Amino acid sequence: MKMILAIVQDKDANRLSNKFIDHNVRATKLSSTGGFLKSGNATFIVGIEDERVDEVLKLIEETSKARKSYVQSPITLDLSMDGQVPYPIEVEVGGATVFVLPVENFLRF
Repeated sequence: MKMILAIVQDKDANRLSNKFIDHNVRATKLSSTGGFLKSGNATFIVGIEDERVDEVLKLIEETSKARKSYVQSPITLDLSMDGQVPYPIEVEVGGATVFVLPVENFLRF
């Protein structure tokens, strides 16, 4: 038995949730916020048998795609930097961060 923690961007969360339902994968979805861009994420917690881990990872990979986005550069409060204007910076967002953890015991009441 394994526990999969998958952190995906909000834009991908509903598609992933639907894929889990279609493939009879039970998951708990938690709303979360990323620390870097402070954007909305969803964290899925999945308890799954060892032989289905690859199937679940494939579903996550298929639905959680990275994409390019632009964010404003931070404004400095340094007064010696006269006329500094924030400019957009291209960053990659999306995709998924996934942890697969061993489970010692699994109970359902």
